[in-house]
This record gives sequence, C-alpha cells and structure tokens, in this order.
Amino acid sequence: MWKEEDNKLKASLTFKNFVDAFAFMTQVAIVAEKANHHPWWSNVYNKIEIELTTHDAGNTVTDKDKALSAEITTLYQKYK
Repeated sequence: MWKEEDNKLKASLTFKNFVDAFAFMTQVAIVAEKANHHPWWSNVYNKIEIELTTHDAGNTVTDKDKALSAEITTLYQKYK
C-alpha cells in the first residue's frame, strides 16, 4: 500500500464513496493530531492521496512516518 519515493511515504487509497473517504480522513486526523505528525493529503470523491515526511528531520522518512503509516493502514483495513 505504501511506497517510499522522493523522501516520502506515499499511498493512494480508494473507498466505496465520499462519505467513507471523509470518515476515514476524520479518523486519521485524530490519530495524527495525537502523534503531532500531520500528513499532506488530498481528496476527490472516493480517492485519497497521502504523503508522509518528517519536516523537522530535513523532509526525510523517519520512524515517526512509519508509525503513522502503520496506524493509517490499520484504519484503512476497516473500509475494505
């Protein structure tokens, strides 16, 4: 699901509809806020693009990104 490219972890996710995509984003927002680690993302209808990188580590992939990507993966599994 995740690929490391350009010093970022990237994922493209597809949902049944916009409501599911937005619900997922809300869940990720709560997890990200608790971790104080916020993704770059975009959403169009049922598709979400996510990128994770650690800005204060020189925009590289760190354990912080890997931990958040694992939590995002777990949340996404509920929508499959």
